[in-house]
Amino acid sequence: MQAIHQSIRDQVKAEKVSTNAPNPNRRRKPNFRTMLHNKEMQAALGSGLLMLIAWGTASWSQPLSVMLYIVAYALGGWTKAKEGVETLVKDRDLDVNLLMIAAALGAAAIGYWNEGAMLIFIFALSGALESYATERSHKDISSLLALKPETALRIEEGQMNLVAIDELQPGDLLLVKPGELVPADGVVYRGSSFINQSSITGESLPVDKGAGDEVYAGTVNGEGALYVEVTKSAEGSLFGKIIRLVEEAQAEVPDSQRFIERFEGIYARIVVLVTLLIIGGTPLLFGWTWGDAFYKAMVFLVVASPCALVSSIMPVMLSAMSSSARRGILFKGGAHVENLAQTQVVAFDKTGTLTMGMPQVTDIVTAEVYDRTQVLAAVASIENLSMHPLARAIVDQAMLEYIALPQAEQVQALTGWGIEGMVNDVHWRIGKTDEVDKDTNTLWYDERARLEGEGKTVSVVKADGKIVGLIAMRDTVRPQAAAAVRKLKAMGVHVAMLTGDRAEAATVIARETGVDIVYADLFPEDKVKQVHALRKQYGQVLMVGDGVNDAPALAAATVGMGMGVSGSGTALEVADVVLMNDRIEEIAWVIAQARRAQRTIKQNMVFAITVILALIAGNFLQDVALPLGVVGHEGSTILVILNGLRLLR
Repeated sequence: MQAIHQSIRDQVKAEKVSTNAPNPNRRRKPNFRTMLHNKEMQAALGSGLLMLIAWGTASWSQPLSVMLYIVAYALGGWTKAKEGVETLVKDRDLDVNLLMIAAALGAAAIGYWNEGAMLIFIFALSGALESYATERSHKDISSLLALKPETALRIEEGQMNLVAIDELQPGDLLLVKPGELVPADGVVYRGSSFINQSSITGESLPVDKGAGDEVYAGTVNGEGALYVEVTKSAEGSLFGKIIRLVEEAQAEVPDSQRFIERFEGIYARIVVLVTLLIIGGTPLLFGWTWGDAFYKAMVFLVVASPCALVSSIMPVMLSAMSSSARRGILFKGGAHVENLAQTQVVAFDKTGTLTMGMPQVTDIVTAEVYDRTQVLAAVASIENLSMHPLARAIVDQAMLEYIALPQAEQVQALTGWGIEGMVNDVHWRIGKTDEVDKDTNTLWYDERARLEGEGKTVSVVKADGKIVGLIAMRDTVRPQAAAAVRKLKAMGVHVAMLTGDRAEAATVIARETGVDIVYADLFPEDKVKQVHALRKQYGQVLMVGDGVNDAPALAAATVGMGMGVSGSGTALEVADVVLMNDRIEEIAWVIAQARRAQRTIKQNMVFAITVILALIAGNFLQDVALPLGVVGHEGSTILVILNGLRLLR
């Protein structure tokens, strides 16, 4: 049974993209070894190793120990010193990087090499981890750009010429072959086919297209050739808008980042100013010797160093990310843990997120002259020769019920309507339900209305010219969807659905899953607008999606979460968090974990600030020795790290 479902899933995925088109479902496997390949990480670890060696050699060779300490300082502090000097020269501002280097050099200046090296090592390690997290959290749109068609077949004076997409202008006539990407937004001039436009609109099923219908760049043509008249240039296409929306959303700087940057400069300037006042002012005001003043200033510079404050955040974030990874939830950066903790609304895409993204037969209504098995067997025999997802759903249903398929003959596609063929000397036709409107039997009309009212796609079945049945199909709800929504609501989180599918289908899925805020018939730019509206009304928004059409909304949300198994490559690249196993019931857990991380960070910061203030006060009131100041400072750092590691449980 599982093998059958997997076969159909693979076949449906294969229909999404032609052999000559980039695959949106392809994604890069995470490579955790890249962290160790990071040069900044290598320098930090090298600095720590040299510090230990220098400490071990101090008892029998002081000159060698000092040389090793100098190398450890240079190796671990070079990057941060360079950043601090660049900030000082270019922006004429001080930052924590320069402050930490000054504190380490100050410790060395009065003979405390190991204490200074430890400060360098811890700060360099924190900076390396932060740089790695930043790299992973960058929202790359390279896979989205890879889906953009590069060329098109333009018809000019009866000739077909292969031209670049950028050369297309409104009014040009194009030929789109079966299985190819539609190269530009336009209107079908001649021909008919079904178009898989889930990458743009999010519709769960391919849409039949004929003369006069709109088509969109980046969607995939089905089995028929289409002649398309271009209506928009490449820049003005819907696909182009998606790319621009993602880029604009990525350019936004979070308020928390701006606050940290402002605080860093203010903190560094205050510490440097106080240090200079101690060195220059205390001998004049209190009669201290210059040696005592410099010693006090160095103790102050060490105990005021923000190691504990820095360590209050990253170990907690990494622990939360690690524990989440064990449950199949990957964060692309620590900042997203903080943002996730503030989630007030979870907005789900429908197709492929709350649902499985594959149509399945739900109802087979038959006339009295034919039983259910006869109708399904005949229809599946004919549909077995078609690659349309609806056809595959019918064949799959017959296989699930172990129905033997008779031989079908004279099978022929009916352009813009359906398919027909001969089975056991009976002429069968399967297709659109417009035939019901011509039939005198009101039973079929009532049944069609009932099924479509339940959000299902309905096909009519005719045998020798008479309607003998209706077959209804629908995208099925994920088994965990209702439980996932219940857990979120129990946490006080609002749940919304943003979908490009029809309102009827969206309403049915919302009713089954318990979602109470529904927005349907949305294009990608509409989803972005709704995300902004939800943020304005409720607060921070977590957007969960799997398709290319979800990419702008994922980027516009406070946190974007992509589906790892069923998600497109673009959605995974843009997403801040990836559900590797598509277990949406874990969303409530990861939000709770993020909230625990936020509480832990607040605890750490209060503790770190309290220790710094206590050590500063002790330096002036009780003459705290430099070694005791370093022990107190580094001890507080170790304690906040251990507190953060509790989230690994």
